[in-house]
Formats: sequence, structure tokens, C-alpha cells
Amino acid sequence: MAKTKHTGTTEEVLIAKAKDFWDRYSKPIMVICVVLVLLIGGYYGYQNFIKRPKEQKASDAIFKAEEYYRLDSVKLALNGDGQYPGFLSVISKYDGTDAANLASFYAGSCYLKLGDDANAVKYLKKFSTDAKQIQARAYKLLGDAYADLGKNSDALENYKKAANEFTEDQVNSAEALFMAAYFADKVMKDSKQAISLYKELKEKYPSTPQGIDADKYLAVLGVYDVE
Repeated sequence: MAKTKHTGTTEEVLIAKAKDFWDRYSKPIMVICVVLVLLIGGYYGYQNFIKRPKEQKASDAIFKAEEYYRLDSVKLALNGDGQYPGFLSVISKYDGTDAANLASFYAGSCYLKLGDDANAVKYLKKFSTDAKQIQARAYKLLGDAYADLGKNSDALENYKKAANEFTEDQVNSAEALFMAAYFADKVMKDSKQAISLYKELKEKYPSTPQGIDADKYLAVLGVYDVE
């Protein structure tokens, strides 16, 4: 379509151009506006009438399983008691909620206690959080499960992740780093990596029991007077 040539005063020209622009593009503009309204309205509706109520129901559903977990009633925590759901039901029924994500962490921990390492790995791998202290704990449990399964490289990798996820927590970080070093030394027979990890432990956490003991383990590996 050829462009219309406008004449007249500046104000008339601007008005004419605006009218011409609207005549040419009003339909696609209206379509875009309708799509935006539908998207915004759909998002609002989903958040307030679907996601938020689902989150609340999931949060209400998990509380009894958490109570059983604290009492170390692992099977009841996993499977429920007939009246209240367990973690597995919460994961299945409320998939995508924060409560279902947390239930995956608990389920993995329960399976680890029951000696079912394959399911422990399955559920712990589904879990993720921005809460670094809890994520570090999940990595540590994953390391334990992989170690029990004989997947040594995966075990070591997760022990190292646990050590580095939340270094502000020196107690648990030092413990995880020691586990990584000890595992590399005693299980994987990788003295080079074990030495590196024991040195890192001594450097980062010198005042922890593990950091203090690092010299002893380094000496066994033939490394002395580490500064």
C-alpha cells in the first residue's frame, strides 16, 4: 500500500499521520492488546485461583508426615497412616508446589534410613532449594546413597557439593569436606585427590575437629608440616 502524502499545517499533518497509522495498524494493535489482557488475566487467575490454593492445601497436607518424620516413624512419614497422607502422596497429588518439593527431600531421607538407596537418590535428585543449608544437607545425603550403591564418583562429587554449598556453616561444611577427603582416600584409593581435599579442609576450617585432624590423615599419606 502506497503511503498517503499529507499537506497542511503541522498540527493537521500530525493528526492525519496518526489517523493513517491507526487505519493501517489498528487490527494488529487490537489483537496484541487482547492477547496481553488474556495473558495477564490468565496469569492472575492461575496464581490466585489455582496455584495459591494448591500451595495451601499441600502445606496443610504435609504437616502430619513431617511430625512422623521427627518421631522417626519413617514408614508412616512416607506412606501416611490412612487418615493423613505421607510424603509420597503429597509429591504425587501436589506436584509443582513447594510442599511437594520439600516432600521429595524428606522422602529421599526416609528411603536412605530404610536402606533403599535407589529411591533415596530418585527423590533427593528431584529436590532443589535456594535455602543453602538444606540444599547442602541434600547433597550430603545423596553422597551417602551413592556411596552405598557403589557409585563412588557420584558420591564424591556430592560430598564436595555439600562442602561448598553453604560454607558459612563451618561445622557441616567441614564434616562434608572431611567425608569427601576420607572417601577419596579410603574408598577410591585416590591419594592425590585425598591430599588436596585434606589440605583444603585444613586451610578453610582449621579450628574444627576435622580441620585439626587433617594433619594426622595427611601424615598417613606421607605429607608433613602443611602450612
